[in-house]
Amino acid sequence: MQLTTIDWTVIVGFFAVNIAIGLWYARRGGRSVGDFFLSGRSVPWWLAGTSMVATTFAADTPLVVTGLVWKNGIAGNWLWWNMVMSGMLTVFLFAALWRRAGVLTDVELVEVRYAGAGAKFLRGFRAAYLGLAFNTIVMGWVNLAMAKILLVTLHTTKLEAVFACLLLTGIYVSVGGLWGVLVTDMLQFVVKMTMAIVLAVAAVAAVGGLGALRMKLGAVDLARHAVPGSADSVLSFAPNLDSVWMPLLTFFVYIGVQWWASSYPGAEPGGGGYVAQRIFCARDERHSLLATLWFTIAHYALRPWPWILVALAALVLYPHGVINPTTHRPDAELAYVQTMIDYLPPWLRGLMMAGFLSAYMSTIGTQLNLGASYVVNDLYRRFFVKDRSERHYVGVSRVATLALMLLSGIVTLHMDSITGAWQFLLAFGAGAGLVFILRWYWWRINAWSEISALLASFTVSTVIEQFHLVNPDEPLGFAYLMLWTVGISTAVWIAVTLLTPPEPMERLVSFYRRVRPGRGGWGPVAALAPDVADGMARGPALVDWAAGCALIYLSIFGVGKILLGAPLLGTTLLLLAAATLWFILWDLGRRGYDVLGSSRPELAPELAVEAVE
Repeated sequence: MQLTTIDWTVIVGFFAVNIAIGLWYARRGGRSVGDFFLSGRSVPWWLAGTSMVATTFAADTPLVVTGLVWKNGIAGNWLWWNMVMSGMLTVFLFAALWRRAGVLTDVELVEVRYAGAGAKFLRGFRAAYLGLAFNTIVMGWVNLAMAKILLVTLHTTKLEAVFACLLLTGIYVSVGGLWGVLVTDMLQFVVKMTMAIVLAVAAVAAVGGLGALRMKLGAVDLARHAVPGSADSVLSFAPNLDSVWMPLLTFFVYIGVQWWASSYPGAEPGGGGYVAQRIFCARDERHSLLATLWFTIAHYALRPWPWILVALAALVLYPHGVINPTTHRPDAELAYVQTMIDYLPPWLRGLMMAGFLSAYMSTIGTQLNLGASYVVNDLYRRFFVKDRSERHYVGVSRVATLALMLLSGIVTLHMDSITGAWQFLLAFGAGAGLVFILRWYWWRINAWSEISALLASFTVSTVIEQFHLVNPDEPLGFAYLMLWTVGISTAVWIAVTLLTPPEPMERLVSFYRRVRPGRGGWGPVAALAPDVADGMARGPALVDWAAGCALIYLSIFGVGKILLGAPLLGTTLLLLAAATLWFILWDLGRRGYDVLGSSRPELAPELAVEAVE
């Protein structure tokens, strides 16, 4: 793809603006570790929520969605649509609890909830795993996606592409801290969402419009030996549960197990990672809940249809696939990039590249800042160098950011498949999700519960993979891998929990007072703290959770039906979605969350806690 001087001016200017934002916030982010990693806990909900959306909209995301649609049609998106349930659970049952905890990282919660040597080991282990191993794999697959894009568009090598993008991103992240990340995320989200819509319009126009797209996809169905309009059609929203790619058992695992059992960035059971970080940085509980609600709605209902339309158009435009210039094999993920090259007007190419760079930088920026927070707060400051000045730890945070940048670049050079890395993380993290949920709501969970769940999950998934007991690349094999891993690891951690003593009652009472998770599941502890109000209305929260899930799915299918030739049904679904949103906002207001304003004369008991600074 040839870029003009104007295109390069747009790209260079975009980088310059992002670096300038980082420099602008350098002083504010450098005042303390709390400012560098949490922006002083003063961020409004709309900025924190948009930052989460921007982070999940990585350079790899349109490529992954294109690959899913190319192989299995619209229904292929159930691989991630099932995580709606996990996201909404975080909104209504965990966001407030995380904010009350007052920790700097989600890993720090370990020593707020548990005590003793087990807690100390677990905090160090999770900090190393999340900050180094897990974080670099996440950045590695995002780097891989950007390298693929630049290889096809600018013909750069993987090494050149990765380190050029990493260096420029690392500069503004290491200088500005989380404030720099948040503000650039806002800019980047607007740019990349706008260009995703522009590319979708261009792709649909290239096949003759939405009507022609539907007609030509019927021919694609016939070429794949599928009946247009059936569950096997690429336009079907629901998978054929008799198909090879989505048998009933696999679909059950997606919607019944994966969302609560597997830890995936942005959809951790019970919250965690950068979602928790944005909750911590919010002004108060109200802002933390609204931030996660806005994020979940935008993440699933606002973003995907431009990508899906491009993927559907690519099925028509490239019936024989797109050849990867490195592997010389068909690469479904590259169809998105090839559509941009072939059908986007030349005068928009610079802006489109800026959109891809926005997607890349927002995700990498967050992962660098988050990973450095684990390394500094939960390893360096906790175990190695204590009681130094805030200025010292901010300096170390900046060095850690740059070190993680280099490490992720090295990891990228040894990765070949974005989807493969995604599936590896889903299986590797299976089994511990239920512990992360129940540690808030059952006093009997202890540090050894988490340790045993993590070790069992790792051991089972590794043994199954190494001895080739199942093939995780096949749908049924992936389902069996998940079920065996979750089943065995759950049995292990429950047994360990019941065979080991509970945490010291002093620590449990302290946690209960601090977080106020509600009396259910905390009977012996609540009896020692009768003055603590019930801080979580679980019944209404579960109703809001169900309504929130309905809101997302109604919105996804409503927009899709309007685009794909069923406007009456689509409009009806969107009206139902609007009704569920009204109900959620009404219920939150009834419970004391002033969702439409900023003044709250009286707080509900579950909100009556001062922000921990």
